[in-house]
Amino acid sequence: MSDQVEFYGFTPVPRDPDVLFRDHPTANAPATVIQTVEDFPFPESPLVREAETFVTRELDQLTINHSKRVYIYGMAIVKLHFPSWSFDPETYYLACLLHDIGTAERFLLKTKLSFEFKGAIVARDLLLQLGSVEDQADSVCDAIVRHQDIFVKGGNITVIGQVLQLATILGARANLIHPKLMETALAKFSGKGWMEKFATVVETELREKPWCHTSSFEHPNWRKGDASQFATDVRKNDLLHKLAE
Repeated sequence: MSDQVEFYGFTPVPRDPDVLFRDHPTANAPATVIQTVEDFPFPESPLVREAETFVTRELDQLTINHSKRVYIYGMAIVKLHFPSWSFDPETYYLACLLHDIGTAERFLLKTKLSFEFKGAIVARDLLLQLGSVEDQADSVCDAIVRHQDIFVKGGNITVIGQVLQLATILGARANLIHPKLMETALAKFSGKGWMEKFATVVETELREKPWCHTSSFEHPNWRKGDASQFATDVRKNDLLHKLAE
């Protein structure tokens, strides 16, 4: 049982990055180890190929590119700063591929669920249909459900959930990886237009589902029709704008 917990990424780690990185020997200074996109090939298997086919059918290329960069950045963070962490790269890659599946046109406005929760359900059902074991599908599901729990301070999260969060909001801790990795990842998987794309998704969900989890990023007592500070912050991500040019 303990082997399954570790293999499928259920090892608990602190949810709050401030706790995770407190007194960390490498994570609080600029990364000096040069890594490139070639250092992090994607896992290959029949399950991965089926998942990639599904994602290609449902999501636009900007979102797919973002998901692939998230895999690369997450694996780089682990290699540089948490070499003792152990988990199945395929399971993490599946979580990356599917973490924004709830933003797909087929799902976003066809459900009253927040996009993370709908996406987690879609991902779990898909993986089980494709022959994934339940522990793997559950790991992916759990990570997707929680991938925008950015302001949660207490408690733990799965190791795959934490890596997914760190990689999706890398702009908050860009020092964790060398700029060369961002440059090569963006050269291969373009991010030009991604910030505007995601900001539009945020605004669409807030307009149509003002109860959604994304509203937790807004000011207290936020109401439908109020401007989205979250969308504004996404559009002002100067680091990614610079690298995507």
